[in-house]
Amino acid sequence: MMESISIFDMLKIGVGPSSSHTLGPWRAAERWIAELKSSGLFNEVTRIRVHMYGSLSLTGKGHATDYAVMLGLSGTDPVEIPVEHIHSIVADIKENHVLNFGNSLSIPFNPENDILFHKKFLEFHANGLQFEAILKSGKTKKHTYYSIGGGFVVVKERKNAKRNIATFDSFPYPIQKGTELLAYCKSENKCISEIVLENERSLRSDSEIDQKLHHIWNTMLECMYIGCHTEGKLPGGLNVTRRAFELNKNLLGNSTSYDSPETWLTTIRNTEVKFRQILKWVSCFALAVNEVNASLGRVVTAPTNGSAGVIPAVLMYYLVIENHEADFEHIKKFLFVAGEIGSIFKKGATISAAMGGCQAEIGVSSAMAAGALTELLGGTPEQVLMAAEIAMEHHLGLTCDPIGGLVQIPCIERNSMGAIKAINAAELALGSDPNDAKVPLDKVVETMWNTAKDMSSKYKETSEGGLAIGINMSDC
Repeated sequence: MMESISIFDMLKIGVGPSSSHTLGPWRAAERWIAELKSSGLFNEVTRIRVHMYGSLSLTGKGHATDYAVMLGLSGTDPVEIPVEHIHSIVADIKENHVLNFGNSLSIPFNPENDILFHKKFLEFHANGLQFEAILKSGKTKKHTYYSIGGGFVVVKERKNAKRNIATFDSFPYPIQKGTELLAYCKSENKCISEIVLENERSLRSDSEIDQKLHHIWNTMLECMYIGCHTEGKLPGGLNVTRRAFELNKNLLGNSTSYDSPETWLTTIRNTEVKFRQILKWVSCFALAVNEVNASLGRVVTAPTNGSAGVIPAVLMYYLVIENHEADFEHIKKFLFVAGEIGSIFKKGATISAAMGGCQAEIGVSSAMAAGALTELLGGTPEQVLMAAEIAMEHHLGLTCDPIGGLVQIPCIERNSMGAIKAINAAELALGSDPNDAKVPLDKVVETMWNTAKDMSSKYKETSEGGLAIGINMSDC
């Protein structure tokens, strides 16, 4: 089935720690409220139960899925909610056993009894959740949703499929595979970012595109800034120490004359640049984002929350190391290319760790960043896709086995590794002739999906294998 995916579907603003386990269930709760209202049943609801299945059950507590559901049912929005209000809203529900349903209807709700975790996997997708409403009439209404990764939420019936195909066909350049993207670049004599821009223009105006991209980049930059200026331990019980704070402080030395994310960026441009410093800065940027993510902070899902640090880290590398004259136009091109590459992986495989392991998160984000960086560094469309292929090729088979079900170990460090691999992949592609490439992007997408299907469920965000059982919470 062809699927219409905008870059703004691939790059979403939300709250950590997980796009599939936090943002998706949050959006599902909002969607359920809207559907109850449209059917005239919202004011008839007297009680609510929420059922989590599969991966949402097995790692839901560590991924704050219960928080996300309560916040979504309370009528808050993950883009707009002040993150400092999250814990107080949840604490109030837990203490008083009352939910302000849709921010307008008070109903009894005890999370201990009304959010139920079932280890059973539903057939359609590993991340299933069901909302159950008891009405005044005594009747029960149930609705099941699936959080399929990257904040995307679907129902089994796929009622929106026809609308999605219609939107897809309305694109001047409908793209399902890398070969199609390259064909358009060749026939139109355009680079990848220009092709993507034309597709986005079929959905919204240039001013709307720029506004949304500014919001995305500003959120990424602010997230890196917050992470680099917050010290202490991460919540959750693993007692993981934040590292971005010390890295940033040591790299800057006495260069501390800044007071905003923008002036911080400028300050970094004036620091010493050697190979080790570059490695440290890229790692610092990536760690910062995912430390914010792990503490329920605001990040950009790119394409997931668990991999949210790779793309901003590589883009920041370009801005502070490669091109000090770079401006918003460079940022736009980077995000256009990254979003398009991510959509090719989503259409041909998956961006859900619950379906494909961490190759579907860090692997895809690394491929997105590698391709985007390659275009900014002057690469051809063929070299862009070659870079994306190289990055994914060296993430194939990567498992998702978070210790304690938390998006911390090994997740945070993996963003650093994915970012470094992306830069390396871009340089390899820029120094190569794509005609000599043995593995095209579409083939690595297919291989990633086949690998995902062969992978044991123990390594698909269930915390039932690998590091998750090799390292005990008590060891930390």
